[in-house]
Amino acid sequence: MPGQDPFRVVFVCTGNICRSPMAEVVFRDLAERAGLADRVLSTSAGTGDWHVGERADGRTLAALSRRGYDGSTHRARQFSVEAFHDNDLVVALDRSHERILRQWAHDPGHRDRILLLLSFDPSAPGPDVPDPYYADDGMFDHVLGMIESASRALFRQLEPAIRPPRTGGLS
Repeated sequence: MPGQDPFRVVFVCTGNICRSPMAEVVFRDLAERAGLADRVLSTSAGTGDWHVGERADGRTLAALSRRGYDGSTHRARQFSVEAFHDNDLVVALDRSHERILRQWAHDPGHRDRILLLLSFDPSAPGPDVPDPYYADDGMFDHVLGMIESASRALFRQLEPAIRPPRTGGLS
């Protein structure tokens, strides 16, 4: 509906240069392909400030590009406590991020917004998306595949609530 705020989701990893930018880009692409880009805002952040202002890791950008995504506009930022107020869903990429976010969330309503990405994918091998930073290019592709699968599952779950109601006659 015109004037309705978009659903806001932020993906959180450690430095915001590998996993969370992948999830941000994949989720944004899902919304665009579903015709819901104006109803969903996908962002990402890191728990640490080491890479603030930097582009995503080159291997992240390469993995995204190999699958047809463009992550070139990404610039790393750090998650802030204010982000709990600005987002409807805070998606952690692993349990260490989830623990940190829960420590930062002083309001029980904010804690309820924190979920693990892989919790949406019943075929996931475990709760954590592994950090590919110290691995080779193949691990970046593997991690992107995990993120794609879980992001599709998350999007399928959210889509009915995000999609505008139909108007007009009976179908």
